[in-house]
Amino acid sequence: MSTYVYGIARSSHPNLPEKMGGVGDPPKAVRVLTSGRLAALVSDAPENLKPKRRDLLAHQNVLSEAGAAGAVLPMRFGGISPDDEAVTAALGEREAHYLERLDALDNKVEYNVKGSHDEEAVLHQVLADDPELRALSEANRAAGGGTYDQKLALGERVVAAVKQREARDAVLIQQTLEDKAEGVRPAPEGSGWLANISFLVERERADAFVSALQALQTAHPHLVLQVNGPLPPYSFVE
Repeated sequence: MSTYVYGIARSSHPNLPEKMGGVGDPPKAVRVLTSGRLAALVSDAPENLKPKRRDLLAHQNVLSEAGAAGAVLPMRFGGISPDDEAVTAALGEREAHYLERLDALDNKVEYNVKGSHDEEAVLHQVLADDPELRALSEANRAAGGGTYDQKLALGERVVAAVKQREARDAVLIQQTLEDKAEGVRPAPEGSGWLANISFLVERERADAFVSALQALQTAHPHLVLQVNGPLPPYSFVE
């Protein structure tokens, strides 16, 4: 039977959640495979596994339970190995690399921050920031909306101004938060957000990170910030 892999820890980890319910319906029991100085949290792999909410939560719960007591390298949902022997062989082959990553991620969590604009608020912001654009908008309004060409020209300039603001705000979000973090990983472009960034944060500095995030939101109400965390450091496992 194939083996589902949740994460990798040191074999000396003080509290690996063996026999905890994992993915599958009914839940497959979590077990621990060891090789040298490493251990893998695994279970039997269910057939036809799909990213359903229950299984996604089960995967994260196993990692959260293990991560509360020590460093764990989280595998992304859906990691399946041919069998237990293949897992232990991989632990042996890459022991030095996994141990280095465990040292680097010890006592750290991930916060993912996504940023977007409140459309009405950012429109007011770009008009307030650009007197010429504001004057053009007011002239169109005074003329009953303006001609088609005037409306088109204004619309194009507003879109360009909002795009520029998106780029500046993406930099603002990262620069404001990165000094509270130990690492930063932007998501691939094309995510649909003006910013989609993962931050690696020391557990002891988590409150300071969240406070900085809240202060950023208060100071820039045209920003809509969505934060997910603390999470296992998925984005920082190589």
